[in-house]
Amino acid sequence: MCESVPVNENWEQRVTAAWATFDDYPEERADEFRAVIDALVAELPDDSPLGPFEQACAWDSTGHSDKAAPLYREALARGLSGYKGRRAKIQLSSSLRNIGQAEEGVKLLTPELDAPSDELDDAVRACLALCLSSLGRDREGLSLVLGALAPHLPRYQRSMANYARALVEPDD
Repeated sequence: MCESVPVNENWEQRVTAAWATFDDYPEERADEFRAVIDALVAELPDDSPLGPFEQACAWDSTGHSDKAAPLYREALARGLSGYKGRRAKIQLSSSLRNIGQAEEGVKLLTPELDAPSDELDDAVRACLALCLSSLGRDREGLSLVLGALAPHLPRYQRSMANYARALVEPDD
């Protein structure tokens, strides 16, 4: 369920089921997968933010960041929020990086570092790190990745978190 728009639970289940079949579509049949998503989107009200979001995901997942980016923007402009809104920001930033607009990706994701924590936190940091790396800001990117990794380590969490901070903090 999208927090900004009530959606029929059956529709969400069918979208989830469609995505579960994604790997059944080889690259040469990507248009068939996108048609499945388009058919589901056609059931939504014209102003629903979920339509462009799902279409963006389908274009993105089939290797077309250039077609996905405007659709992610449209979904966000229509009010996509909550979990799917955060996903849209992560995925838009990745698409922007892929089409040579990494700086815009950094601007979009940086505020997400201070957003309420959820299971997407590490994805935010990973995607932001890639955008930073594309801009030649590898130390900042590595700091984000190490900071995201540290809590998952069986040992050395404190050391890795300190090393991550040291990469971007000025020497005293």
